[in-house]
Amino acid sequence: MADARDDYQRHLLQTIHSLSDLELAALLCLIAREHCLISTPPDSVDELADELRLVANKTFGLRPVIVHCHSHTTLDDFATALLIPTPHSSSSPIAGSSSNNNGQNNKDTRSISPFRPRQNDQQHQSGSYFFQSSRAASSSAGIRGVGGGGSGNIPMSSTGQSYSTAETKHHQQQQTQPQIANIIIAKHLDRAPKAVQIQALELLRTRRIFTRTSVQPAPKQFLFIALVGAVNGGQARVTKHLNDFFYISHWHDPDEDGFPNLDGEYDGDNYNYYDVEPSPPLPPAPPVLKETDIAHLSQQTAHVKCDIEVTRYQMNITAFLRMHRAVVGGGGGITPFATKHFDQLIKSLAPLHGVDYVTPSLVALATKKIYMHRIEIVQDATRERSIQWGGEIGAIEALLEGVGPEEVINDVLGMVAVPS
Repeated sequence: MADARDDYQRHLLQTIHSLSDLELAALLCLIAREHCLISTPPDSVDELADELRLVANKTFGLRPVIVHCHSHTTLDDFATALLIPTPHSSSSPIAGSSSNNNGQNNKDTRSISPFRPRQNDQQHQSGSYFFQSSRAASSSAGIRGVGGGGSGNIPMSSTGQSYSTAETKHHQQQQTQPQIANIIIAKHLDRAPKAVQIQALELLRTRRIFTRTSVQPAPKQFLFIALVGAVNGGQARVTKHLNDFFYISHWHDPDEDGFPNLDGEYDGDNYNYYDVEPSPPLPPAPPVLKETDIAHLSQQTAHVKCDIEVTRYQMNITAFLRMHRAVVGGGGGITPFATKHFDQLIKSLAPLHGVDYVTPSLVALATKKIYMHRIEIVQDATRERSIQWGGEIGAIEALLEGVGPEEVINDVLGMVAVPS
């Protein structure tokens, strides 16, 4: 038994070590049930979106959807773009449709109402919202419910075809209703109106979204990726509170990392982009990592240990980032929520490296992933801290020139003593 467990662990680590940086970023988010911000040069956003779509399909076996955001995207556009229609077989009767004697489908366009009465097995349905029966029969149906005792007749439609019970039809309706995709790739989310970005934040916070007609819950395996075009990773930002909610950020360099899944997949010149881009169907194939693998890694994360010296190293990094002279006063993006994500990511990285404890190198790696999109750099030299003690504006401007989040992180990692 132990040998089988060791073989599984060894095979899982080999699989993880063969993943690309994009796949590792998605895996870390799925382990922690969090979400990420991915940036790339603006002219590579379309290719990266398709690469992420293939990662979702091939690596994790999850259903993706690509949403193209722009300055005129409405809340309805955004909410509708998140949904994927569930295919169903036309040969079997489903809720909302029936078959006539000629084998043709008669579409029932009535909306589902919670007040639509349910009848017992001894009653017949005429397809109407209002069933024609006595008050006693209605009361009996309300008490006994569908499928109560007795061997009554099967409910019939107006065309003579038999229906399933009301509970079965309700289950079929749920199966055929559109559902939120497992992985949402929101292209150019930074260009969307603030109201749309706040709606995205509400989706991530509550794991559900309200449409005009229903409330759509997010699936168990759910990942929201904000895909942003930027010059570098430190400049990729969205609305402040949404930006802070993202677990990690990742910069994809198309020249160095390329698009391994996308190469040879299809002819990009024949692919059309629309405001809302549903992912094209792909032939089913076994995913590289299954849901059980992700659950196993998540369980391992809960048992990772961290020495007090390493914890002190982690806290020192946070404090030095907050007090760095190039970071805006008042925290500059180094929020308590970021600190929580920092601790969570450190422990999630350990199982991916085959250890059950945290090392200083994992802390340094997590620092770059957690704070790259959060750190706010001083843009006005007059707001730099040393001005209040008589600093010269010219010298401060020269000091801050060309400094970004990446430089701040490297500077802090060089200043904080590493535990031995």
